[in-house]
Amino acid sequence: MGEQQHVTFPQEVIAEYAALGVDLQALFSAGHLGTRMGVQIVEASAERVVGTMPVEGNTQPYGLLHGGASAVLAETLGSVGSMLHGGSSKIAVGVDLNCTHHRGARSGLVTGVATPVHRGRSTATYEVVISDEEGRRVCTARLTCLLRDANPGDGARMISAG
Repeated sequence: MGEQQHVTFPQEVIAEYAALGVDLQALFSAGHLGTRMGVQIVEASAERVVGTMPVEGNTQPYGLLHGGASAVLAETLGSVGSMLHGGSSKIAVGVDLNCTHHRGARSGLVTGVATPVHRGRSTATYEVVISDEEGRRVCTARLTCLLRDANPGDGARMISAG
């Protein structure tokens, strides 16, 4: 559950971050919390970020997927998209997250797909649709991130603090 698989990035993104000596796999991973929850990012670009998360281990007392777990998946995917949109000169910081829970999930994997609603110079907003294994919508979320200028060393701090 805690292993992070390798994400495929667009070649221009790999080149941009490699020139800065930044480990993309660590920078754009689900982080410590996402890893504990079993989040796996399977596709990542500024246009679309896809990730999965097991229901097992992420439930509330009634055995349903916890709404907070859906929020973690949504914020992870939207943040990755925002970081990729902002590029290496920006850091994405979540400033607003809202989630509407449509149905419960009791087992299997849920899949989140984040797509941009707005990609500007100072903010990025992503809609994240989380579905169960039958393709039924479990949650719809929207995340807005502030894109602030990166300071030297931010990448290293983010990787170690992740």
